[in-house]
Amino acid sequence: MTKPTLPRSSGVLLHPTSLPGPFGVGDLGPAAYRWVETLAAMKQQWWQVLPLGPTGAGDSPYQSYSAFAGNINLLSPELLEHDGLVSSSFWAGQSFPNDHVDFARVTPFKQALLRAAWDAFRGGKAPALKADFEAYQAADAPWLDGYALYMAVRDSLGGRGLTDWPKDLLRRDPVALAAVEKKLAAEVLLHKFGQFLFDRQWAELRSYAADRGVRIMGDAPIFVALDSADVWANPDQFLLDKDRNPTVVAGVPPDYFSADGQHWGNPIYDWGRMADTGYAWWVARAARDLRRVDLVRLDHFRGFRQAWHIPAGEPSAKKGKWVDGPGAKLFEKLRATLGGLPFVAEDLGVITPDVEELRDGLGLPGMKVIQFALDKPQNPYWPHNFVPNSVCYTGTHDNATTVGWWQGLDARQRGYLEAYTGYKVDDPAEPLLRLAWGSVSAVAIAPLQDVLSLGGNTRMNTPGVAEGNWRWRFESYQFWPKAADRLRGLTELYNRLPPGPEPEPAE
Repeated sequence: MTKPTLPRSSGVLLHPTSLPGPFGVGDLGPAAYRWVETLAAMKQQWWQVLPLGPTGAGDSPYQSYSAFAGNINLLSPELLEHDGLVSSSFWAGQSFPNDHVDFARVTPFKQALLRAAWDAFRGGKAPALKADFEAYQAADAPWLDGYALYMAVRDSLGGRGLTDWPKDLLRRDPVALAAVEKKLAAEVLLHKFGQFLFDRQWAELRSYAADRGVRIMGDAPIFVALDSADVWANPDQFLLDKDRNPTVVAGVPPDYFSADGQHWGNPIYDWGRMADTGYAWWVARAARDLRRVDLVRLDHFRGFRQAWHIPAGEPSAKKGKWVDGPGAKLFEKLRATLGGLPFVAEDLGVITPDVEELRDGLGLPGMKVIQFALDKPQNPYWPHNFVPNSVCYTGTHDNATTVGWWQGLDARQRGYLEAYTGYKVDDPAEPLLRLAWGSVSAVAIAPLQDVLSLGGNTRMNTPGVAEGNWRWRFESYQFWPKAADRLRGLTELYNRLPPGPEPEPAE
């Protein structure tokens, strides 16, 4: 049995966009700092987030314009005001909903906020940031230059997706590139400044968390969006034709979840070419992620062993084939470069023995989701079947909340959980928290919705549904004090406390 690579600990899953605040979306400002303090008070060592990049299709963090960039929707207006870059008069009279993210209003507001901050900076405000901004541009040039130009061109074309760009720009004709770089120079700098501000605010928040014993678990989608700076700036790293269209796209074949499979549409890497470069793009991506977080969840881990290649033009995922990925070769290169493998393998769904062999051979913890149990004692998602080198969840961002999940169970399934726990279930979040925290898994994680026993209407994402996801935000009134006491108590009871003095024994 593989020894745990992580200390016994626990945490909460909450994307920053779900934080409360007055600007229509959670951000990196005061509410984020209060959230870190709340995690520390509950004795939690992990704050798990979703991908932090700029969101593309469907406002999904898993369809980003860049695997390297940050989402400026997370910029805090209040912190920009503290820097002297904007005034509160900028948002005076603005009113946003508190219980969900209205992306159609938030995105243009944050874009205008960035432009106001940039205009102020160019006009001489916050001069102390000048040297830091110049250093940032130099240090991050390998990804930042391509991303900023991509976004500036995309904006100049009215937001057209990459495959609809003029052919000379799409194919990065040197003459066309030189002309557009000159024409859009000011806009390119605007986007670079946005990334500088994002990284600055995020780094300060992460440092604040680290000082309080809270580490960050990030998330890396295995594939990138076709409409992205990654594909535009590195077309040779993907399986594309001469017109920059994918020859095959990613997904998963039909299974008991979906008769047609899942057709994601992402381009697939040319792993042979990547190997020739020493997997330089992936090394740079992983290093970039680990500048922001302490641990990375690798989404769709099985794709590193084999990926489902769907021929371009196929409307569903029914037709395709499994094609080998890089396997251990990529990870050994990452280990040599990074000094370790600070990753969690998302190994949910139908996982074959060769994927398990890759995961275990690398010593990576896998994932266990208790909501996936309930059918038979041999189910690997029952805690009695867990292994220590794993991360256990009550549910994830792709699941219903535990309360919503419970409401969808039939009498037999409810009876099974009650037989397993040994008592009648009133609040289903409580036994799932207890099962997760009491398991042998090194790390236990619950979405905040389960910590607060919130209903199905607070679900973050429904896979296969294109619209209306990623919008949930919690409001301060939902945080009933005994919820924090319950989680802290379970953390003490099941020995998941941060390092420090022993807790006082119960009287």
